[in-house]
Amino acid sequence: MIMIYKKTTYIIHLLLLLAGVTTLAQQDPQYTQYMYNMSVLNPGYATDDSETINLGLLYRAQWVGSVGGPTTASFFAHSSITNRVEGGISIVHDEIGGVVKETKAFADIAYVLPVGETHRLSLGIKAGATFFSTNFNGFVYSDPLPDPAFASNLSKTFPNIGAGAFYFGNQFYLGFSAPNLLRTKHLEKESGVVMNGVEEIHMFMTGGYVFQANSNLKLKPAFMSKMVSGAPLSLDLTLNALLNDNFELGVGYRFDDSVSALVNIRVAPPIRIGYSYDYTLSNLGKFNSGSHEIMILFDINTSEKGYDKSPRFF
Repeated sequence: MIMIYKKTTYIIHLLLLLAGVTTLAQQDPQYTQYMYNMSVLNPGYATDDSETINLGLLYRAQWVGSVGGPTTASFFAHSSITNRVEGGISIVHDEIGGVVKETKAFADIAYVLPVGETHRLSLGIKAGATFFSTNFNGFVYSDPLPDPAFASNLSKTFPNIGAGAFYFGNQFYLGFSAPNLLRTKHLEKESGVVMNGVEEIHMFMTGGYVFQANSNLKLKPAFMSKMVSGAPLSLDLTLNALLNDNFELGVGYRFDDSVSALVNIRVAPPIRIGYSYDYTLSNLGKFNSGSHEIMILFDINTSEKGYDKSPRFF
């Protein structure tokens, strides 16, 4: 099929890569500042802090400069409910070229078990729905009849559930989660044309540690591994340095994909703003100028003790 203009060609190529053949699986959005977006990835995430409500916003523009590059926006809110029960909500909106849109809305609940004096094990579940749609209006074809794979717009809703475990102490965390346990088909096979977009089960392994280098410096190595059927294993390694509990710099490496630079700063006692940039190392780097990510974290302290301590080193 020959498209009349390059923009449409590029978007369709992206769609075919993400949803065009049965041997490929649709991947969930990826994050560079994952250590601050843990509530979205793991329903077992917990802070063991009954005095703070955590809010977060994150926006990611991937493969900037390429037509149809994905964008992702996420929001989460997390808080203690009772002494051992924590809960939250998360919304993730993912978009490819204005053509494919997917919004996930979930509610989480987690139970926190004491393991010794300072360690905790939190077990959580999430439930919600995925709202998936496509919009092929405006596509222009050289063929007299439109390709049946792109002839009709879609709008579907899929229920989903997830589960996770989060083991943590004052200076470390280790998590394992599967945010979506129900395997769903977004596109179908019609008229002999394979247009099968499957949302596979994603599994995440995450971990991190805080080293107190001196009274003014904390070193924070972290990792995230993502496993999904039909796609290569993804592994992120990150090292951040936190100065005076206010200013943070970091570097990251996503194997066979990109290198990253991270920075965030506490602009006010309850507010932290962060930015990251990914430089693409794979062949896709020839067609884009990298990926950008912006986050805002907001902590609401429900006591009168101020904001002298934040549980979110990650």
